[in-house]
Amino acid sequence: MSPTRFRIGVDGRAFASPAGGVRRYVTELYDAMARVAPDVDVVAIGAPAGTPLPAGVTARAATPFPTNLGWTALSLPLAVRGAGLDVFHAPAYTAPLWGVHPQAVTIHDVSYERKPEWNAYRNDRWRRAFYRRAALAADSVVTDSSFSRNEITAAYGIPADRIAVVPLAASDAFVAGAFDDTRAPAGVTAPYALHVGDLHVRRNIRTVLEAMLDLRRQHAWQGSLPRLVCAGIDRGIGAELTAAAAADPQALVLTGPVPEDTLLNLYRGAFVLAYPSLYEGFGLPVLEAMQCGLPVAIANAGSLPEVAGGAGVVLNPIDVRAWREALMSLWRDADMRARLRAAGFARAGQFSWTRTADQTLSVLRRCAAEGRRR
Repeated sequence: MSPTRFRIGVDGRAFASPAGGVRRYVTELYDAMARVAPDVDVVAIGAPAGTPLPAGVTARAATPFPTNLGWTALSLPLAVRGAGLDVFHAPAYTAPLWGVHPQAVTIHDVSYERKPEWNAYRNDRWRRAFYRRAALAADSVVTDSSFSRNEITAAYGIPADRIAVVPLAASDAFVAGAFDDTRAPAGVTAPYALHVGDLHVRRNIRTVLEAMLDLRRQHAWQGSLPRLVCAGIDRGIGAELTAAAAADPQALVLTGPVPEDTLLNLYRGAFVLAYPSLYEGFGLPVLEAMQCGLPVAIANAGSLPEVAGGAGVVLNPIDVRAWREALMSLWRDADMRARLRAAGFARAGQFSWTRTADQTLSVLRRCAAEGRRR
């Protein structure tokens, strides 16, 4: 290890990942790390040409063997040679399969292992075996929540004391402000409940949609009824949601993926973030919403209660009636929204990317100091 500089290698593909959550994680983490640790050098190994990198992160080329297997078995191990690293960080599930130690891997959740029926990927059995191998080979494991730590232990048998819990945070870009209806996606008008995230079966959006449809039927005599707005990539349930709302199409707006400035505006215009997910390793939209002053209603499942910390409405994820009553209360009760807004600001203030970077760096330094686990 260098006596003056600490040198971290990171899988550079993460900075250009098609998964928005992975891109945000690695970009925010290493942007904050540059601020908290001026003695650290970060090398993005194999970042595609032209990929924006945080200040202080340099790129190192790697031969782009095709497939994840080729990348982790050949590209990364070969590229790491001669890089003079103190530690390697794999920020999203997959890690070099040989020759790269010490290394830490971040596993955000293990839904693919614990609930494989939700993840109908081609060759999913091979993918799961690949992720398992990366987890077991790593010298240190980082995850986002105590819930995920327990799930990783249950899935892979890794002792809990070898898994570091390092919570995430909302970007500083998410702040309270006025809603600009002229910049909202087509079909989005207040009042509306908002869901943010990929439209995936585990997100359980159908429950909130049924609750919204019930609410609209019960209040059909009113002129301005709320609707459900879903912002995210359709991962296979968009047609089902649209069909469920066929008798009342105004009840549902699917915006598709939106840029960050549009998402910020959506947070500012909603009366609640409705997050009925059955399984989350963290649930970053919950903190983003709170930081924007938006009340949250969440499922009593996965990491969501842990992240919300009592600052949101917590509901049975499959109880349509409970969700309907919560939506109605949050729509109609300004005092309730004000209380939750204040609680949300306080809760979101307990998280920061500076803290995330500092804690992650502690894990990486410890990993480097301890060397190979076996």
